[in-house]
Amino acid sequence: MIKINQKWLEVSQIQPGIISEKALEILHLMWRYPNIFVYKTMEDLKFDIEMRLQVNKAAVSLDKSNPEFTIIEDSVCNEQYWRLTKDGAFELKPRVPPHLALEDIFINGSLYAFECGTAIVIVFLKAVLDTVGPKNFDRLFSGLTLYDWQYPENLILRVHEGTDYVPGDCVYFKNPDYDPSTPEWQGENAIFLGENLFYGHGIGITNQQGIIDELNSNRKWNAIISAFLTKHILSINSSHYSQFKPNIPRNPVSLHDCLSNIIVSEIGSKTFLA
Repeated sequence: MIKINQKWLEVSQIQPGIISEKALEILHLMWRYPNIFVYKTMEDLKFDIEMRLQVNKAAVSLDKSNPEFTIIEDSVCNEQYWRLTKDGAFELKPRVPPHLALEDIFINGSLYAFECGTAIVIVFLKAVLDTVGPKNFDRLFSGLTLYDWQYPENLILRVHEGTDYVPGDCVYFKNPDYDPSTPEWQGENAIFLGENLFYGHGIGITNQQGIIDELNSNRKWNAIISAFLTKHILSINSSHYSQFKPNIPRNPVSLHDCLSNIIVSEIGSKTFLA
């Protein structure tokens, strides 16, 4: 359920075609879950959905750029933009704008290799970049380093346990009986794209069962426990970045204009959209 400034948002009143299909799916999922998604203003809700759409867009783009899946120790990067440390981290080279180095991963993916934790951080960073613009992004991430889940200081994320994931969230599939000789398959971080589709680096875009099947095919010989989707959910804290949004988004998603056409009315203690 969605609450804005102490008032309930009745998303079931939204007519199909008023906003994008993916934005509508996000709103309906939020409404159907028993927990409450709280926003201070309608603008905060719009911004959160816009950020989620950018996460999905970045996940699809990273998949298309085709970087290799590997363990941290075998990481590879484009040394025009990054310095590869002995531990497998990507350190931004001096005088390289952070946004250009990040975008290169999506342009020249074949020059890169990393594991799934780094992939999720890259997706989240790209979503922030495409929402706040290159100038603000470069200020926020001036000393950018990419290394597994040791994400940059100014990448502000939310973590909680549950089953209330919506498009733009990162979820985790655990593989308890993984083969010790291939520890990279002990689990998979994946972006939920909606409609039972997930993006997981090294697996690609597939449904929930597809990820489970791939993990199960990488277990020890006497495995008896199937891989499964955990309740661990990770997402961008969009409220932190709303202060940095430029007047004209760099790669705008048309959600703001779509939601601006919705009529908001109050009946009693509830807020309705039509």
